[in-house]
Amino acid sequence: MHHLLWPVCALALMTAACDNAGTVRITSTSSGKDAGVLKVVDALQCPQTQGVLTRKGSAQADGTTCVYSGPRGSEVTLQLVSLNGGSVQDALKRFEDRLSADLPEALAEARANEDRARAEAVRAEADAARAEAEAEHAGADAERAAAKAEAAADAATDSAHVSAPGVRIDAHGDKATVHLPGMRIDADGDRANIKIGGITIRADDKNSQVNVRSTDEVVSIDANDNTARIRTSAPGEAVRATFLMTADQSSTTGWRVVGYEARGPSGGPIVVATVRGKDRNENRVFEAAKALVTLNVGD
Repeated sequence: MHHLLWPVCALALMTAACDNAGTVRITSTSSGKDAGVLKVVDALQCPQTQGVLTRKGSAQADGTTCVYSGPRGSEVTLQLVSLNGGSVQDALKRFEDRLSADLPEALAEARANEDRARAEAVRAEADAARAEAEAEHAGADAERAAAKAEAAADAATDSAHVSAPGVRIDAHGDKATVHLPGMRIDADGDRANIKIGGITIRADDKNSQVNVRSTDEVVSIDANDNTARIRTSAPGEAVRATFLMTADQSSTTGWRVVGYEARGPSGGPIVVATVRGKDRNENRVFEAAKALVTLNVGD
């Protein structure tokens, strides 16, 4: 019955991959309907200092860009971005692409992990569909007969079967399937696929890899021992988005963590603070960058 620990193991693996000594944590205190209205601005407010950041030189005359330096060689650039009729998604994708290019080794590994995750998702869906079809065709009588036979065999094998209203657990050796209200777990050896409400977690212990997705695309996490890539986007019409990418080792560019905090009205302009750091533990830098964005457009 150790398979029932998979949800905990998956989350623990995600923590191990992302939350080592060099963690950058992302938290959100407000989103969606409960968040405040974001302001429309035509020029940035660029204080001389913000938290651990110090402005480099004077703010640009057009009020659209400010550059800050932080501890351990970190850099933050605050920008006012006009959409000019384009989409927010396209604008943020360009920022993500430029930042990811600063961690080329991590980007290559992240892309490889994405390919593996997609292949695993296809396999998992096929296995789940096959299991559902087999269960439907078995029929109640066949299930009762099988349950009796399996119960007799369980005494000599590593198996467990539990069936109750809304609950079904089938475990045999390294394989287990768990159905609970709002939750499904399919475990096979060192792999597990977990669905909890609108969140899907795919864990691969052999490759120390975890992928987390929400159906509304609010949260996306890809993590392994060497890299982590996180995207968040708050629901609602306003733009509240975060991107973070980290590498266990310094890139050839010298950076180890990159990301952005972006906010603004859906029609723009949006305020984006990009962050580049040489140490994975850049919590205070990201907090200061977020504070600059909040200062300009609100929370």
